[in-house]
Amino acid sequence: MLDKICAYLTKKIREDNPEIDDERAEIIMYGLQNIIGELPKGILILVIAYFLGIFNITLIAILVIAPYRCVSGGFHMKTHIGCIIYTLFLYSGSAVIAKYVAISGIAKYLMAFFVWIFGIIMIRLYAPADTENVPILRSKERQQKQIFSYIILTVEIIISVIINDPIIAGIIIFGDLIQTMTITKFAYKITNNKYGHEVYANI
Repeated sequence: MLDKICAYLTKKIREDNPEIDDERAEIIMYGLQNIIGELPKGILILVIAYFLGIFNITLIAILVIAPYRCVSGGFHMKTHIGCIIYTLFLYSGSAVIAKYVAISGIAKYLMAFFVWIFGIIMIRLYAPADTENVPILRSKERQQKQIFSYIILTVEIIISVIINDPIIAGIIIFGDLIQTMTITKFAYKITNNKYGHEVYANI
């Protein structure tokens, strides 16, 4: 159903913009799938966070982690319930950890540096981490997403270092760490996921 809606919207966009080629249309389709697919889940997560009394920090976590996840990728759970639980942990979990595990001073700088180094290495090895259902096969698109992954991670880590609010700094550091872990081969193995570009490269 989601694919049909996105395909219809992509077709309408191409009708209004004849200059859009097949490659750009695929990128638009992928973007629509992410936006439309994640929107209901995001709303549900915020509703749950509201009743748990962590709405504000969860919203900040979404604004921090979502752009990084959008370009770096990561595994997906096989069921809707599993997906909701995982997404709740990714956003609300990062926020709660940051709220109760305060990091400041030299500890913050060391943690930020570790997360940045770890992230840079993992991005180099695995980003963009796609899936079998939504493979990223074009080398140009893969390169662009990898570059944006480097940029977003670096900018966010710099913000975490210079910002005075320990909770927001913690959300950035813990959130980026958890998100980076979701693109690793180990995370894919324990969640029974496969990198889409590797699967299709062997066909």
